[in-house]
Amino acid sequence: QVQLAESGGGLVQAGNSLRLACAASGRTDSIYTMAWFRQAPNKEREFVAAIRWRGGDSFIEDFVKGRVTVSRDTAKKTGYLQMHSLKPEDTAVYQCVAAKTNYINPIYAAQYDFWGRGTQVTVSS
Repeated sequence: QVQLAESGGGLVQAGNSLRLACAASGRTDSIYTMAWFRQAPNKEREFVAAIRWRGGDSFIEDFVKGRVTVSRDTAKKTGYLQMHSLKPEDTAVYQCVAAKTNYINPIYAAQYDFWGRGTQVTVSS
C-alpha cells in the first residue's frame, strides 16, 4: 500500500550535518504520521523524531533536541530528517516509518504501519 525509501546516509565527521530523506510512494494518502527511528549495534531501537503529515507539527526526542529538525514536502511525498552537530553516538541505521493515524504515541515502534529499509549513518571522531 505504502512504500518508504530512505536516502542520504553515509560517513560524516563529528560536528558536521546530514539530511536524510524518506520518499513515499503508493497510497500516500494513508500517511498521517511520519517518523524516524534508529538502531545502533547491540542497542534497542530508539525513537528520534516524528511529524504529522497534515499540519506539520513535530515531536523531537530529548537526546537529539536542538540538533534535529524534521520536516516534509507533501507535494514531493518526501519527509526529511536534518541533523546538525553530529556525534559518534549518533552512528546507527536510521529508518523511516509511517502511520495511518494521528492518534498514536510516536515513540513506540509498534504504532507504525509502514517501514523503510533503513540507511546507515556513521559519524567519525
